[in-house]
Amino acid sequence: YVAQLARDGWATTFLVCTNGAKGTEDRDMPRERLISLRRDEQREACRRMGAGEVLFLDNEDGELAYDRSFLESIVRVIRTVRPHTVFTHDPTDIIIRDSFINHPDHRATGTAALDAVYPTARDHLNFPEHLDEGLEPHKVRRLLLWGSNHPNFDVDITDDVDIKIDALTAHVTQFGNREDFVTFSRERWKDENGRYIEQFRKIDLQF
Repeated sequence: YVAQLARDGWATTFLVCTNGAKGTEDRDMPRERLISLRRDEQREACRRMGAGEVLFLDNEDGELAYDRSFLESIVRVIRTVRPHTVFTHDPTDIIIRDSFINHPDHRATGTAALDAVYPTARDHLNFPEHLDEGLEPHKVRRLLLWGSNHPNFDVDITDDVDIKIDALTAHVTQFGNREDFVTFSRERWKDENGRYIEQFRKIDLQF
C-alpha cells in the first residue's frame, strides 16, 4: 500500500524504533555490522517502494520498553512530520491469527504509537517543551494497524505485489532464503479470488 500512496504523491516517512542488533541467526555476524546492515536494508527497501525519509530511534533490539521517553520520541516525530495517517503494529493481541507471536518490541511500539497519536501529540500540555522548539500539537486523522486479528480494510496490491516482494527481500539479513520466502508470502497475501491484498485494522479518528 505504501508504494501506491507514494506513487499517488503522498509523502511517506518510516520510523524504525530499534537497532535490529539481535535479528540474525549468523553467529559470526558482529553486532555493529548487523546494525549497519539493517539500517542500509531499511533504506534500500524504502527506495524500492518509492518511499521517503527513514528515521531511526536506535533503541535496543528485543528490549524495547514503553516508557515516557519512548512515548516522547514518537510524539516528537508526529509533531515534526505531521502525518494524516499513521501505520503501526496492532498491539492488542499476542497471538496473531493462530500463526504468529506478536513480537514484544512490536507490541510496545504499537501501544506507544497509539498513545502518541491520541491524546498525547494532540494536546499541547503533553511535552510542552516541544512548543519551545516550534513543534505544535498535531491531530492524526487515520490509523492503519497491521498484524491484526481484526482487519476491516483490504487494499488490492495485485499490481504492486512484485514491488512489495522486492522491498521485503532488500532485508537480506532477515530473509536469506529468498525463494522460500517469496513463495510463502505470495500464498499468504492471496485471497480466494486470486488477488493479492494487504489487510489493516482501520480507525478513522473523530477527535
